[in-house]
Amino acid sequence: MRLILLGPPGAGKGTQAQRLVQKYGIVQLSTGDMLRSAVRAGTLVGLRAKDVMARGELVPDDVVVAIVADRITEPDARNGFILDGFPRTVPQAVALDKMLKEKGLKLDGVIELKVDAGILQQRIDNRIREAAARGEALRADDDPDVLRRRIEAYRDQTAPLVDYYRWQGTLKSVDGMAPIDEVATAIERALAVRPVRARREPAPRPKVAAKAAATGAKGKKPAKPAKTAAKAKTKGAKPNSGAAKARAPARRTAVAARPARGRSPARGKAAPRPSKR
Repeated sequence: MRLILLGPPGAGKGTQAQRLVQKYGIVQLSTGDMLRSAVRAGTLVGLRAKDVMARGELVPDDVVVAIVADRITEPDARNGFILDGFPRTVPQAVALDKMLKEKGLKLDGVIELKVDAGILQQRIDNRIREAAARGEALRADDDPDVLRRRIEAYRDQTAPLVDYYRWQGTLKSVDGMAPIDEVATAIERALAVRPVRARREPAPRPKVAAKAAATGAKGKKPAKPAKTAAKAKTKGAKPNSGAAKARAPARRTAVAARPARGRSPARGKAAPRPSKR
């Protein structure tokens, strides 16, 4: 299973990603971790990224995509992965789709954790107060100014990915403000594969069904029923039938016995007209 989690900082992507890792046996791939790993390994892509990072510049999209392409071919990523922190922009998403297509792969889903920025800020403020009450050091992400800048960056750069993946039909939106367990359940429902409906065979037509029943198990055609006497009388007997042959000589004899009108019975000539005398 290959997934992407979208959502602003503090939306709970890391927590939900760990649950998905445990449930599906996949790996969580962080862009930062992959970059550092490639630099340590001294790969060609890692050396390119090292030079860019040394100059304090952003790593180009093609370099990041190349690092992701190398990482997903490793054995632990065979069952799938969750991309964390990538893609961040629409051009990166386009490059990712192209790379996956070249490898004969595709994303199984993109989950958006929808949160309210105002409520999210309150959540972070409460976490800061609780940490201070316990005497714990604050996380860098908990700094209000840092959080505000990260949310603005997400709104400007990453939020357009929602429309991009919605247009592709792979986006599933989940209420990220719900409790952790409810969010996890909603994600599982969004990723569930719908069962394929069994194909319904069309009902046989009445004539076909009757014919099939009359044919029987051996598939023999039924004998044609004999014509009734009334039906035969309506249509008339055929010339070569026995009744017609029997009546034909009698009809000819009767015709021959009748003399022709106005003709002599002997020769068949017309009889002389009587004299007026």
